[in-house]
Amino acid sequence: MTINTILLLLLALIVSAGIAFYQYLYKANYKSRLHLFLAFLRFASIFLVLLLLINPIISRKTYETQKTPLPIVVDNSESISFLSQDKKAKEIADLLNSNSKLQDKYQVQLFSFDEEFNSDKPFDFKGKQSNIYKVFENLKQLYRTQNHPVVLLTDGNQTQGSDYVFKIQQNANVLPVVLGDTIEHLDLKITQLNANKYAFLKNKFPVEVFLNYTGSKPVNAVLNIQSGNSSVYKQNVSFSSNKKSEVVSVLLNADKVGVHTYKAVISSVENEKNKFNNVKNFAVEVIDQRTEVAVVSSIIHPDLGAIKRAIEANAQRKVTFVKPKEIKDLNNFNVLIFYQPTSEFRSVLSQNENLKTNSLVITGLNTDFNFLSKFQNHFDFKMSTQKEDYSADFNSNFNSFSIDNLGFEQFPPLENPFGSITPKSNVNTLLDARIRTVKTEGPLLAFTENGVNRNAYLFGENIWKWRMESYLREKSFDKFDVFFDKIIQYLASNTKKKNLVVNHENFYNSGETITISAQYFNKNYEFDENAQLTIQLKNKENNTAKVYDFVKGTNDYSVGFDDLPSGNYSFTVKEKQSGAQHAGTFHIIDFDTEKQFVNADISRLKQLAENTQGKTYFTDQIQDLIKFLENTDIYKPIQKEVVKKSPLIDWMWGLILLAILLATEWFTRKYNGLL
Repeated sequence: MTINTILLLLLALIVSAGIAFYQYLYKANYKSRLHLFLAFLRFASIFLVLLLLINPIISRKTYETQKTPLPIVVDNSESISFLSQDKKAKEIADLLNSNSKLQDKYQVQLFSFDEEFNSDKPFDFKGKQSNIYKVFENLKQLYRTQNHPVVLLTDGNQTQGSDYVFKIQQNANVLPVVLGDTIEHLDLKITQLNANKYAFLKNKFPVEVFLNYTGSKPVNAVLNIQSGNSSVYKQNVSFSSNKKSEVVSVLLNADKVGVHTYKAVISSVENEKNKFNNVKNFAVEVIDQRTEVAVVSSIIHPDLGAIKRAIEANAQRKVTFVKPKEIKDLNNFNVLIFYQPTSEFRSVLSQNENLKTNSLVITGLNTDFNFLSKFQNHFDFKMSTQKEDYSADFNSNFNSFSIDNLGFEQFPPLENPFGSITPKSNVNTLLDARIRTVKTEGPLLAFTENGVNRNAYLFGENIWKWRMESYLREKSFDKFDVFFDKIIQYLASNTKKKNLVVNHENFYNSGETITISAQYFNKNYEFDENAQLTIQLKNKENNTAKVYDFVKGTNDYSVGFDDLPSGNYSFTVKEKQSGAQHAGTFHIIDFDTEKQFVNADISRLKQLAENTQGKTYFTDQIQDLIKFLENTDIYKPIQKEVVKKSPLIDWMWGLILLAILLATEWFTRKYNGLL
């Protein structure tokens, strides 16, 4: 209580006593017990009223004991059952969780993990991935400050996520319980296989196979790459105690258009405990031609390098730089990019008036807009010589193709001459132009379509800054490159716009979530938010089919599939009201990451325990672990002082007491005829 509150209470005490004395005792000729009683009631009621008005804060101290948390985390991935440790893991978890001494000393809580961290999921050991790193990321949020032990029941084999050995919180002492065989068995394994998703017809595509050997005696093996029932490549490899790995690089022929699946197999005469990791499936889509893109420019600018890298990030694209007066035959190119056209572009633009090759026009400070106006009828330009910076605003109603907002509003502004750019025809704008906080009515990135002829316009230079900004945010150029690739893909296609557009991959790995997205446009080619899309998915292996509904997103519809078995699938997407439909196929490659391990990763679990001042235990040492947790003095409960502050006006009994005092005084005066 502050000194001001104490002084106010003393003043209230004096005022209450003074008023009670003046009203009942000062003028009374005879001071009877009745007067003294009434004076006391008046004093108490006035003081209580003043006390409630002053409303002092009353503090109460209590103490509570907080137990040390003891998270018991069980690996719920498929590798535990594959190593025949699922029953053992359940027994150990139940034994620790039901131990009464541990319950008295710790705040015991049971968790599990596979690709996600779970607190209430029952153990089924069917997780398709294991992410040990996510365990410590979640525990860090639950137990931020208090030093605590973590009992981790796992084989130590992680298939996704960051390195769990080093990136963990500082206040956790990890006590790994090793599940699985720790004896080294002879094992041949394909640890990794690198292959491009796409290849071009009549070309060769590279395949890189990483082989690994566990064992001590010399072994001769054969690497065989098969396509269907035929072998397309075979090579002998040898391993020994000194040679544990081998990298085999292969060039395979792309001689037929379509998606082709392959299987890499390493085999030997030795008896291996696990042969699941001897096989690795992969697929390659062979394309009959690549998109040839000509970048026509008479100046040197950083944008040109950024455009080339963004386009050629897709192996289907090839960029050629040409000067406007040197280009001879436009028939060699599928897409033309005119970078800051001037009068030097007269001949190439004249050629394209008849050929009508789809193009992207990028303007900037060097652009001759008067000249450009003569060779296009989509925009009217009224430009000045003054430079201006234009920022981007994403148009969520854009419907020429599916695109995500990369955060364009925060990208650096593009430079273009100040002026007005007015559409003269039907233009679909993806990015609107903005000058600082003022929105203009002109576009920054827009697309036009007339029959099969398509054109795009970007009104501003320095798009290389956008690519760098995307890299700073994402630590990768991928998102920007995909954005630019979609522009080129749109321009490279000469087909008319469809009402129903479906996006999907041609092949997926088993175990991963398969997402198919779709957009439906009405007769005005506006995105229809009330479309009713369904997909019929058919497994070609057993001819079973199921129908699913799409879920509406921001600017598209999507449907996801989990745990589909490997094989070939066909699907048909339909819009119920219009009857529009789209058919397609995809292939799921057989691959189970959780069946690639023979042993528990004992070395990494020991390193994890050492880095956190913990200790590694095996399944036959659980009693030692329990004794350590019961007897250790490292993890002591914390006693906390809890101070609860409450204002006096919240004290209900004070109001009740005031009512009783006032009522008693009134009835006493009434009874004795003093009213």
